Amino acid sequence: MASEDVVGKSTSESAVSTIVNLAEEAKLAREGVKAPSHAAIFSICKSLVAGGVAGGLSRTAVAPLERLKILLQVQNPHNIKYNGTLQGLKYIWRTEGFRGLFKGNGTNCARIVPNSAVKFFSYEQASRGILWLYRQQPGNEDASLTPLLRLGAGACAGIIAMSATYPMDMVRGRLTVQTDKSPYQYRGMFHALSTVLREEGARALYKGWLPSVIGVVPYVGLNFAVYESLKDWLVKSRPFGLVEDTELSVPTRLACGAAAGTVGQTVAYPLDVIRRRMQMVGWSNASSVVTGDGRGRASLEYNGMIDAFRKTVRNEGFRALYKGLVPNSVKVVPSIAIAFVTYETVKDVLGVEMRISD
Repeated sequence: MASEDVVGKSTSESAVSTIVNLAEEAKLAREGVKAPSHAAIFSICKSLVAGGVAGGLSRTAVAPLERLKILLQVQNPHNIKYNGTLQGLKYIWRTEGFRGLFKGNGTNCARIVPNSAVKFFSYEQASRGILWLYRQQPGNEDASLTPLLRLGAGACAGIIAMSATYPMDMVRGRLTVQTDKSPYQYRGMFHALSTVLREEGARALYKGWLPSVIGVVPYVGLNFAVYESLKDWLVKSRPFGLVEDTELSVPTRLACGAAAGTVGQTVAYPLDVIRRRMQMVGWSNASSVVTGDGRGRASLEYNGMIDAFRKTVRNEGFRALYKGLVPNSVKVVPSIAIAFVTYETVKDVLGVEMRISD
């Protein structure tokens, strides 16, 4: 989930704050002045490339923890194979080898790159639109983005990106929990997509979509809001000498991203567990992880999100809603921090190259 990956950016030009550039463009548009078209096109391309690179690198760096998290979320409670972070990683290594640690990562990267690119780009466009609408209200002519407005922009960006790539995420979940003992093997992303479409119908590709949409608001929205608010606060107050000349250091950016990721993932995590479980419903040849090698088969039938919540809590207790939280917490800090820093670094590099070519 991000996944997963997220953004936004006062009147000073700084690598730390593109919202200012967007605010300035919105002000120009309100006054009837158009920004140069070639600059607008380059800004769009820069956001897409930076978002894609950030998403791909961050997910690959924590792929083993991501796979273990999903295995813990959906495994049969009557036949436990993965019991903790270290034990789970050792078990995967012993039974599936090094490649097993990265199973499903190819599909995840294929999904997360366009997902992150659309998410970062959508956030900047949503921020621009929301700020423009906000400034239309009397007394707000010179207003800047508030944490609440950033939350709205982040949520919009997350929903757009997640919906656009959800079928890939659905089959990625199934590919991730496959083992050598699974009754039927999906051979890859396209084979899984075509098989699910043929055997379960088009609607099956969006199983678990509703809890994903609901989870986007606290997860992605808080990621954006906390990260950007922390950056603005550090730039304005300059505590402990962390900021010089309106620039944040890489370690400081990492700390902001880590704090943002921790807040978002903790609030939204139960919805992620329910989403993964709903994605397994209807899989006639479910992985041995889900079915328990045929022993003590767990119920895979849910009538919807509320039913999934009710059955999970009733059969396994409230703690089941936080299965996999430890590896997810370990991975989310470096993953989101790397995504934020990579995004801004790539945009800086592309900006420098653009100025040199000019």
